[in-house]
Amino acid sequence: MAKGTTKNFFVWIILGLLFVGLMGFGATGLTGNVNTVGTVGEKPVTVQTYYNALQTQMNIRGNQLGRQMSFPEAEAEGLPIRALQSVVAERSLDNEVAQLGLSVGDEVVREQVRQTPAFRGLDGAFSRDAYREALARSGLTVREYETTQRDGASRALLQGAVFTGIPAPKTYGETVAQFVREERAFTWATLSADDLNIVLPEPSEEDLQAHYDANPDLYTSPETRVIRYVWLTPDMIQDDMPVDEEALRAEYDDRIAEFVQPERRLIERLVFRDEATAEAARDAIATDETSFPELVAERGLTLDDVDAGDVTEAQMGEAGDAIFAAETGDVVGPFPTDLGPALYRVNAVLAAQEITFEEAMPDLREDQAAARARRMIEDQIDPINNLLAGGAQLADVAEQTDMELGEIEWSASVDDGIAAYAAFRDQAQAQGEGDYAELSELEDGGLFALEVTEVREPALIPMDEARADVIAGWEAEATAQAVMDEAEARAARLREGVQDFTAVDLDPQEEEGLTRRGFINGAPRDFMARVFEMEVGEVRVLPNDGAAVIVRLDDISAADTGDEAYTAEVDAVAEQAGEGIAQDIYELYTRAVQVRTDVQINDAAINAVHANFR
Repeated sequence: MAKGTTKNFFVWIILGLLFVGLMGFGATGLTGNVNTVGTVGEKPVTVQTYYNALQTQMNIRGNQLGRQMSFPEAEAEGLPIRALQSVVAERSLDNEVAQLGLSVGDEVVREQVRQTPAFRGLDGAFSRDAYREALARSGLTVREYETTQRDGASRALLQGAVFTGIPAPKTYGETVAQFVREERAFTWATLSADDLNIVLPEPSEEDLQAHYDANPDLYTSPETRVIRYVWLTPDMIQDDMPVDEEALRAEYDDRIAEFVQPERRLIERLVFRDEATAEAARDAIATDETSFPELVAERGLTLDDVDAGDVTEAQMGEAGDAIFAAETGDVVGPFPTDLGPALYRVNAVLAAQEITFEEAMPDLREDQAAARARRMIEDQIDPINNLLAGGAQLADVAEQTDMELGEIEWSASVDDGIAAYAAFRDQAQAQGEGDYAELSELEDGGLFALEVTEVREPALIPMDEARADVIAGWEAEATAQAVMDEAEARAARLREGVQDFTAVDLDPQEEEGLTRRGFINGAPRDFMARVFEMEVGEVRVLPNDGAAVIVRLDDISAADTGDEAYTAEVDAVAEQAGEGIAQDIYELYTRAVQVRTDVQINDAAINAVHANFR
């Protein structure tokens, strides 16, 4: 395991080095007298290295957010500190490598450079001119870049040495595999209110009060925010948008493939190594010696693997005539392809369809009107922002623009009207009472701004106001308790020696060979965990959302240690644990190296780098 892990580790290290080496390409504004942001031991931390690390952190976070991240946002989330920590950790290892006298030869660096895609010419081979130009664009010299690559490869040697030799804890793997692959056989049945004739008494005031007092969460209103807002969406104004029929016709022509489609066939294609083999397969299908699906399966493929989708006659070239003359289910061919001779099976005939301009015009008109409405809304962003910045109230904004004024009592359970938009819900939750109203975008291209005028904290609803819900809650609780009582009575008879569930008027289901990972549809969420707590012959009653489940454990089976799946699980668990141990050792080693390495950081240089992101 350790050897395989180390190999994989080295592969990722090298890929990571190549990636990091290219991160600075295109970076500008980093030239000047200051070349480093500090030192780690005897190793300098260059401005470019820190810039690259910070840019990487911001790109990763931006991808998670689905948008470009601003530097103030990055600062708020601590990304500059995180980037600096990663650079310092890396250079600490570089310093340790130097102390130990480890290094790689020129051949390793040369191979890394030659394999970098950014350094290849038009012919796909390494180009020294492309190499120098790419480095020049990033503000690096050949010496600086190759030193960085040498440091990275040398660091990988140290990392690999730490990771190598950690044995996979097989005993741990066996223990876990035996635990998770134990099996249970049991009998169970469900009892619900529908199975019983339950007649509840009229609840007294004391009953209702006791239920109300015991379940305050059920009768507590959520936090509610009273929100005044203005909004404008394309739907509000698109009916008033003028539409040019000539533009509609031009769009129809541009999208003609969407509206006019020739006759098509859904087909599958199976390629053979030569013509003779393909013809033999076709003849075997014709004489019912085999079938197309059987031929696919013999090749170790599935029908999904040979699915060629829907095609037109023109797309199929030489095979087109035969395919389009065939009936559904027919196999034709062989016909030549780029991969070899192929047989085709026709799965369905898709008739030609044509939507005329007149038929398509309503949809085209709606699309164009919506697009114009979105453009008109975009044109209003600056004027609306100017109004808000000038102190205009939302009512004034609604009066002077196309935006509409509204008010809503919003809580997490409200999702209609403007609250159907995720952007509004997020802003409504985040904005505080009295905060400045800012213009924001809705998912469909609309705009909105809101003010939180009041925040009503969660509060217990007075019993008189919640009386109908309290009665319904009491009835549900009393019904569930009646079901549980009856289930316990029937379980008691099973415990007394009744073996057959049907003898106590239950509809049993028998399960065998289920492990802790098993799932029983219709049972409680923790059902399997509870079953694995039981002894053979034990009977339990479990609540199940107003119903009850009665279960009896019939047998316990140890894991089959001779099963291939068991062996595979032992190996997988042991390997994963070994990798975890190796990672922990590496992290401890890295921390120890950092603790004993002197680190000096130039705050002015750091601030100069940050200025490039503002």
